[in-house]
Amino acid sequence: MKKTSKSKGIFMFLAIIVIIGAVVVFGINATKNNGKTTSTLTLEESQKNLQNMIKNVNVTNLQATKSQVTSPIGDVKETLPEITKYPMQVTPATTNSVEIFSSPEKAGTGKDGWLVEVAKRFNNANVAVNGSKASVGVRSIASGLGTDYIISGKYIPDAFSPSNEFWMSMIKASGAKTEEISNRMVGNVPGIILSNATAEKIKTKYKNVTIENINKAVENGEMAMGYTNPFSSSSGLNYLVSTLYTYDSKDILSDKAVAGFEKFQANIPFVAYTTLQMSESAKSGVLDGFILEYQTYKNTADLRTGYTFIPYGVRHDNPLYALGELTAEKKAILKKFAEFCKSSESQALAKDYGFNYMEDYTSTVKEPTGDVLLQAQRLWKQKKDVTKNIATVFVSDVSGSMEGESMNAMKTSLLNGAQYISKDVSLGFVTFSNDVQVALPLGKFDMNQRAFFAGAVENMRASGGTAMYDGILVGAKMLMEYKALHPDATLMLFVATDGEPNQGHTFNKVKDTLKGLNIPVYTIGYNSNISILQELSNLNEAASINADSEDVIYKLGSLFNSQM
Repeated sequence: MKKTSKSKGIFMFLAIIVIIGAVVVFGINATKNNGKTTSTLTLEESQKNLQNMIKNVNVTNLQATKSQVTSPIGDVKETLPEITKYPMQVTPATTNSVEIFSSPEKAGTGKDGWLVEVAKRFNNANVAVNGSKASVGVRSIASGLGTDYIISGKYIPDAFSPSNEFWMSMIKASGAKTEEISNRMVGNVPGIILSNATAEKIKTKYKNVTIENINKAVENGEMAMGYTNPFSSSSGLNYLVSTLYTYDSKDILSDKAVAGFEKFQANIPFVAYTTLQMSESAKSGVLDGFILEYQTYKNTADLRTGYTFIPYGVRHDNPLYALGELTAEKKAILKKFAEFCKSSESQALAKDYGFNYMEDYTSTVKEPTGDVLLQAQRLWKQKKDVTKNIATVFVSDVSGSMEGESMNAMKTSLLNGAQYISKDVSLGFVTFSNDVQVALPLGKFDMNQRAFFAGAVENMRASGGTAMYDGILVGAKMLMEYKALHPDATLMLFVATDGEPNQGHTFNKVKDTLKGLNIPVYTIGYNSNISILQELSNLNEAASINADSEDVIYKLGSLFNSQM
């Protein structure tokens, strides 16, 4: 194994924005009913309310000044946190052991804990290698994130079990040494989850409900589809490849495939950081379809009754690979563990946990090489928003409690985080304390706007109270004015605060209006009342997080990959 020194710096605001995706698993799931309002205002009613409430907000337009733009961070290794950020789900019981990275759907808790339970049983089974008791350790880590650790060399475990082979192909393409231990630990299948009504409509018009016909329906504006970030999600990467494949099965990077993808992507409402965020959007009626593995679908009763599962792409059979120059003993432990996983008892447990269904399904696309997969990811980043107009406003807390270390960390984080935002995004910046300050009007985030943004960040000073909702209302007004000029624009707000609001408008006063405006509000709490922020984010299926400073830069990049 290889470990490097700790990540430099504590980036609070980055954490903020950045973790948004990863944290959705807790923030949305735990409070998915919080903040739901009983009244539903029309967009026109919400806009009128917004104008009336803004009249009670003291707003100052600050003089914009330029400053030096932060140089990009070029190496993903520098953005990854120490591996201790992702603790072991199973700790080795002996020194004669191996460590395995595993995808979360089999190394989590409850029905997602199959590999965890099997590993514990293995460690208690007195399995010996070279006369000594052997054991395994299991670390739960998303396939894309685990791949980044391995390719960058930041941390290399003894073995890796991603959801599908795509990640191993990319690891091999990077030049890393790998050896297949098992091509399948447990069976799973990715699928498109369609509302039953949508599935019936597609069947009526296109006769068969397949990924090809689903993509046609998306392209023709007949349904709203969502999927996950292909840089981090196995299902998301599989869906990207499968979609490109529907346009050109001979070359997924051809001009024909790219042109088809652009037409398809033009009608995708958003790309979520996690499938849970998509699931919440589907429940609220925002999405007609989204992607999910069958194991999760099987274990979610409300999905099974209201949605149809359509398999696509390559199977997710969870291979196991040894990494690097392992000793003969470590390879022997891995082989014995793989055999243990394939035992009838372990596979019966897998069935109970929702795996090993749809065994007749075979992969419908030819697996690309690792080099092609890496190019497909880059293509997605370049083309996913080519026809979209995205506008966002950052709303930042500059109240007195931010004085000192918190303010310095926020400034550093904002300046570093700006490098991940596309030049095609229109960005504005608002700060709040007792009153609200428009530090930067909305504008395309070209080099000129970046310089003004840097100047606005450096000029921030902490004082006064926390009029958070006033700041949000001003940011929302900026976005609605932008949308009046650009009706096709996609809007979003990012709000960072370290304290509970104590001035200005209240949540109960603004919640129905914000919900009616339908602007996602991503909130980040730093030593704050997280439940309040969760309620705010839940209004329009955004995410709320409790700020974490260790992996903020990496997650910020991942977040902006999916959102901007």
